[in-house]
Formats: sequence, C-alpha cells, structure tokens
Amino acid sequence: MYPANQSFLVLGLSRSGVAAAEFLLSQGAETFVFDDVRGGTVEKSIKSLAGKGAKIANESEFQTLIERRHALVLSPGIPVDHRLAVAFKRAGKAVIGETELAARYLKCCVLAVTGTNGKTTTVSMLAEMLSAGGFKAKACGNIGVPMLSCRDLEEKDVAVAEISSFQLETLSSIRPHIAAVLNITEDHLNRHYNMENYVYLKSRLLKNQQETEYAVLNYDDPLVRPFAEKTRAKIVWFSCRERVSGAYIENDGLYFAGEEIVKIDELSLREPHNIANALAAIACAKLMKTDSAAIKTTLKNFKGAPHRIETAGVVDGVTYIDDSKGTNVDSALHAARCMKNETVMLLGGKDKGYDYAPLFSALAQTKVARCVLYGENAYKILEGAAKAGYKNITLTEKFDYALKIARLLASPGQAVLLSPASASFDEFQSYEERGERFVSVVRAWQEEERARSAESAAAERRRCS
Repeated sequence: MYPANQSFLVLGLSRSGVAAAEFLLSQGAETFVFDDVRGGTVEKSIKSLAGKGAKIANESEFQTLIERRHALVLSPGIPVDHRLAVAFKRAGKAVIGETELAARYLKCCVLAVTGTNGKTTTVSMLAEMLSAGGFKAKACGNIGVPMLSCRDLEEKDVAVAEISSFQLETLSSIRPHIAAVLNITEDHLNRHYNMENYVYLKSRLLKNQQETEYAVLNYDDPLVRPFAEKTRAKIVWFSCRERVSGAYIENDGLYFAGEEIVKIDELSLREPHNIANALAAIACAKLMKTDSAAIKTTLKNFKGAPHRIETAGVVDGVTYIDDSKGTNVDSALHAARCMKNETVMLLGGKDKGYDYAPLFSALAQTKVARCVLYGENAYKILEGAAKAGYKNITLTEKFDYALKIARLLASPGQAVLLSPASASFDEFQSYEERGERFVSVVRAWQEEERARSAESAAAERRRCS
C-alpha cells in the first residue's frame, strides 16, 4: 500500500490514467499529471483533475519530477519506451500501470482473460454468467472500465478483467484466481517488436498463480498450449477439436467435464471463434461453481459486445456490418469468413506492424468481392494486396471517403463490412469512436432513404388523387 506522503506522476490521461490519478488523490498521494496530447477530452481531464488537487506537470520540470517522484503511472496507450518511462527506469524508479495499482488494492476475487482476439466478448459473456448465477460480478480492464472501479467489491464478489499486452507490460502483482488465455496471433508488433516478446507478455498473466488457482488454456492453439508449463496453477483446457479435461464440443453440444451445458444450435453467437469464446467462459464459470442453467440461459440470450460483427443497418438493400474491433489481421479474417453474401470490405487506419499479404490470400476464399483501403497505412495494405495478387482494390485517404465509396460499389443484397485490420489512432481516439462514426453515417443514410420513400409515396398519392 502506498502511504499518503508518496508522490506520483501519471502519464497519459485516457480512462485508465484518469482513474489512476483520481485513486491516488483519494489516498492522499501527491499526484502530478501529464499527457503529450492537448485539447479535446485530454484538456477536460486535466482541468477536472486539477480541480480535485492534481498538479499539472510541464516539460521544463521533468528532471525534477523524476528525482522527486516515487513512481510513474503509465497509461496502457503510452509505450514503455516513452522518454519519461525510460528516464524513470534509468533513475531506478518504478513504472507501473493503473491495472497494477488495482491488483495491489482489490479485495475481490479476480478472473483475468487475455489473448489476441475474443477478450471483450469472453469477459462480457463470463460476467453475465456469473451475475445470472448469483455473484456480484463486474467486467473491467481493457474492456473500457478501469480495474480500479472494482475496489468497492467485497471478497465474495468478482472482477472479470480483460487484460491486454499493453497492460501486462507494467503489471507484476496480479494473481488471478482464474487466468484464461484464449489465443495468440500476430498483433501489436509495432510496439512489441516480435512475436517472442508478445507471447512472453501474455504468459505473464499466469506467473504469480499458485496451486490453489486455475489456468484456463486453449488446447487448440500451439502458442498457448506451452503455457501449461509456465504456471503452478491447475490446468483446465478448452478445445473445439478434442475431448479435453475441461470444456469441449461433442455431439453438437458444448460440454464441461462430461456435462452437456448447451447445444450449439441454442447459442446466440454460433461463429467458430465465438464458440471457442463460449467454451472458455463455460470453463471459468464452472470453476466458480456457477449453476449450469444460468450459464445456458446466458449463452442463449447473449447479444455480443458492441463493434464486433454487429449489423449497423440496411440502406438501399445493402447490409452494413460494424466490426471496428477487428484491429488485427486474424480478427478481420474471422469477420470476412462470417459474411454470407458478397461483401465490400473496409480496411485501414494506423499500422500495427503486419504483413497484409496473408490476409489477401485468405480473402480470396471468402465472400469479400472488393476492398476499399483508407487511412495512414493504406499504401502498406496495398503492397500486401499486390504481393498476394489481389486486384479488387479501391484506394482513398479518409475513413468517410472510404465509406461513401463502399456505398457506391455495393449492390442490393450485398454487404459492406468495416473490419479494418488496423488501429484507429490515425483519425480516431479509439475503435469505439470509429465504430460509432460508421454507425452514425449509416443511420443518417437510413433517414435519408426513409425521407425519399415518404416523399415518393406522397407524390404517388398526389398523382392518383
């Protein structure tokens, strides 16, 4: 526990940075705040925190800040090689994150989920299962709700935490009662440099677990399976291919330890990747002794998380699908494979270090008939398409232009899919903001379509009168 007479610098004023600063202030700690970005929501956050007693740090006083602060609290969106983080480390000072603060202070049981894809869906699903089973459970972490918001939960309650690789960079104290690793595919290599570093970071979620805790691991993933050797926890597997000691598929049903939980055709989300997510959630929920009926009801009624293969609307006979959370190649390909009709796909944003050629090689086997590229990494994506011999490409600059072009290219009965395989930070502050922009444009088009239909109907009535 940090005493009130200690001093901190909070770097990065996103949701987690603001939560960390507010928590430190509530503990009586001297709290400085800084963000490289100015204006917009950051400026509002600075003013709000200043009103609560935070001190605003300036570039000119960084050396003094480093010398006199006990630790740097780094927001997950800020890389660990940021100049201030490096300076703190060189000075022998701690660099921690909001999630690390939470891990030190939470009283409740923690279930933690990591992986490349499916984290938010699995966490949301699991929190609903536990709530239906009688627990006071709260989804938190990378899902958009700071873990520190769970510090009011009691020992018998549950924090279901989505943990990203960014958070794991500054997380050392977490000891989850259950840690689940869903899958590992190439992601964030612009930050982590190589797959070895990325895989290592994911494994850190398990390192503090003891024999009384559980690790729920994907038996089907060759990068996840070796994690069984990196923890003292009891291993519980989930698999879509094998009958394992844990959760698995058999006779068109999802099972746990020999008990059928739900039939596949009863699931609200039946895509292969979501079935895998459901198996992981089932394993975690059953380890918490959640009633099977509560788990089944949740899986039958679960609506999914926003911006994940979600229908935004239909305009002129074209269905618009929002998968803004598809920020890596693997998740974008999952979305493409879910398309039942010919599709125009929107790809682009801020690069995360991918080779896009494998994506385009695979897209040739899906219903995607054409891709519209936009954003900061549009030309890099174009290079990947060229390498794969994929030619059905339209190139533009901005997101809004891409959406308008997709509308022109799509015919009635087809779909437009936003699954960008890229981060959002060239034009937007988050994938949520990008998805909301997509939805708002589609809804505006729907209003225009309704107005045209009403005007046409009125004109027809006038003609017939």
